[in-house]
Amino acid sequence: MSKQELGRGKWCGWGRCPPRTLLPTDFVLVWEEKLWLPGRGALAGLTKTERQRRQQQRWRGKFQRNLQAAGLLLEEVRPGLEQRSWGVASKGWEETRKGSPQVQPNPDADGSAEILRRLRLPNLLQQHVPNKPLGFYTCAFRRSKLSKFLGSDAPESYFSNTQRHRVVAEILARTAYGKRKHAEMGIARLLAEGVYTAAFPLHEGPFELPGYPVPGADLNPRQLLYSYWARWRCWHKYQPLDHVREYFGEKVAIYFAWLGFYTAWLLPAAIVGTLVFLSGLLTIGTNTPAKEICASGGTFVMCPLCATCATWNISEICPMAKLGYLFDNPGTVFFSIFMSFWAMAFLEHWRRKNATLAHHWDCADFQEEEERPRPEFAAMAPQMAQNPVTGLKEPYFPPRARLSRMVTGSMAILVMLCVVMIFLVSVIMYRGIVSIVMFHTGNPVLMTQAGNIANISSTFLNLVLILLMGKVYTSLAEQLTKWEMHRTQTLHEDAFTFKVFIFQFVNFYSSPFYVAFFKGRFVGYPGQYGTLLGMRNEDCGPGGCLIELAQQLFIIMVGKQLANNVEEFVLPKIKAWWQKRQLAGLWGTQMGHDPRRWEDDYELIECEGLFEEYLEMVLQFGFITIFVAAFPLAPLFALLNNWVEIRLDAHKFVCEYRRPVAERAQGIGVWLLILETMAHLSVIVNAFLIAFTSDFLPRLLYQYEHHSHLQGYVNFTLAQAPHTYLAQGNHTPCRYKAFRDETGNFTLFYWKLLAVRLGFILAFEHVVFFFLRLIAWLVPDVPAELALQVKRERYLAKQALADNQDALFSVRSLCCQDGALPLYVLALVGPFGHRL
Repeated sequence: MSKQELGRGKWCGWGRCPPRTLLPTDFVLVWEEKLWLPGRGALAGLTKTERQRRQQQRWRGKFQRNLQAAGLLLEEVRPGLEQRSWGVASKGWEETRKGSPQVQPNPDADGSAEILRRLRLPNLLQQHVPNKPLGFYTCAFRRSKLSKFLGSDAPESYFSNTQRHRVVAEILARTAYGKRKHAEMGIARLLAEGVYTAAFPLHEGPFELPGYPVPGADLNPRQLLYSYWARWRCWHKYQPLDHVREYFGEKVAIYFAWLGFYTAWLLPAAIVGTLVFLSGLLTIGTNTPAKEICASGGTFVMCPLCATCATWNISEICPMAKLGYLFDNPGTVFFSIFMSFWAMAFLEHWRRKNATLAHHWDCADFQEEEERPRPEFAAMAPQMAQNPVTGLKEPYFPPRARLSRMVTGSMAILVMLCVVMIFLVSVIMYRGIVSIVMFHTGNPVLMTQAGNIANISSTFLNLVLILLMGKVYTSLAEQLTKWEMHRTQTLHEDAFTFKVFIFQFVNFYSSPFYVAFFKGRFVGYPGQYGTLLGMRNEDCGPGGCLIELAQQLFIIMVGKQLANNVEEFVLPKIKAWWQKRQLAGLWGTQMGHDPRRWEDDYELIECEGLFEEYLEMVLQFGFITIFVAAFPLAPLFALLNNWVEIRLDAHKFVCEYRRPVAERAQGIGVWLLILETMAHLSVIVNAFLIAFTSDFLPRLLYQYEHHSHLQGYVNFTLAQAPHTYLAQGNHTPCRYKAFRDETGNFTLFYWKLLAVRLGFILAFEHVVFFFLRLIAWLVPDVPAELALQVKRERYLAKQALADNQDALFSVRSLCCQDGALPLYVLALVGPFGHRL
């Protein structure tokens, strides 16, 4: 018979514990056992050997005894025959080396709110969220100065619930269950060994709102977040980031702050991109080359598209020629420059926003201390060695062996990238086969739209392959990263992030890169066509490669967003249903009461972290910056997606996930470096896109040398089929798009155009990068006011905790005389905001 045992945390502080019935729960530990039942065989009900079971019991018993020795309170409760509850509570705050705050005003203004206030416009985004957490200055907590901190006389309410479970999690991570020299310590390794099946802090009550009206101030923190943040009706409201940080910790709050900031910055980009698209739509009738194509009739007979195809008239592609102007006009050049500046300005202002939030949330000076070895690393390391920092012996893996494994893993990555290239070639061949089949149907509509049908269907096929390959490779990368044996969780996550991002970058962007820079470059000319595996190299469609690139970006970007949103909406519900189904039998046989809080939370799914969320947004950032010259509507679709994404993620954290341990963080970490790299790459890619894929420069050079209104441009861009081609068989005279003479050689105009293209790339990159550096210099990472405020706070905090009280009074007098220094720095508070 299966037996579920849950441990729940209770608080006890400063050695003075209130009655146990008043103790709040801090943490829950869960484990499962197979019980010996009368009348059954020796092995009945067992899934592990008796030796393994007893070893787990010994580890669990020693771990819990060590928790008690560390000052944690373990309380046993028996709600049923097969269930026990244990409480874990923290002993002190000083050992974790956290900061304790001083009162300060809580900044409530958003950047857009300030702009609307100055314009005297109503702010529809603002909402009042009750119970807003107070903001505090912080200074190092000292037990010897306990009496100076507010709330020190009330140990039962001194710590907030989030800070309590953070302390408990730290103690759980440090407590040994075996030999320390073998790194047999910490709840993470016990979870990996199967001693416990779950360890999580409790949610602060249900998220469901009562069926009767209740003032917002009377809701529990989880209900407050659900009502003012996770519900769909809040899609147009500011996020209550202080409440999110108070409940989930800085790491989760920083993610939602970044996502909200990024979404807000997408608004001007979406507006400008939409205006550029609409301007192209309004001026489509002024496109002289499209007019000439539509009015040409049978004037321009084009060469066959395949070896068995017939000639065709260029007038047949009139609709596509008009449509191509929407994505290839002077406005798209302006928009690509605009987005280059937008990307850099966004990142620079995020640094400022991040610095402000880090200071406001007291994590500006946060540095992760010497990390413990990962549980998997400790369990699989072949030898022990002395840590040069701590001086203690710990599991050790030779760097040379790790390097050889990383090289082998790199080979596996290259193999997977080759698989992506093979799929890309397969999609190209599929496109060519479908085009030929459509052309041979004899149907005028299918013959005219053969290229579009092939492009759209192949892009959908490519999207399916991309999503499948992404899932497969993520699993492979996880196993490779584990096999490389990185010592700490940070090194492990960085290696995993690098692997997955490199692969996903190639996976998602290889097809757009091919269309933008390779398709149509190696076609050749009649009589000398280039081939791939016996098939003629494909040329750009009737509207040019830019419209095909726009089609691919739309299908891949929007399709990926829809697939991710459906997955994020459906998958957690399926996992939660399966979790409840597995536990239904147990709860039904053991409980004669309504489920308690820890039992409800155990039925929720485990929080999966933020890696997939960041990866999704970073890939989206690439779509709206790297290829924005071809798809000016990309920021609009990204904006619409992110409005949904914020509420989906919020709903998962509040309603569907077990509460994660509140972790501290200064910023978004390595993702900021990736975003900066992609922003710089976008400048280079857009320069090449405008120069070599767009018709902007050929038209500009033709206007300069021949006709300012592009009269005769279509005829000028169409070359005559070489005489050698006509003499090879029964070929009729035809035209093809290229700057070549009748012998197939490049014309002088081609070489002039090549020089103009290279010059444009150099000029574009140098000018844009110069202004990007100027923006970075003009916009400091830390606002000057914040830098001054930080210095003064540190000085005052030092004086406030000084033993010399006269020094403190002199500082107070100075504060009162300095008009530039606010008076709110005078009161000391406890670590969690209780006033003296």
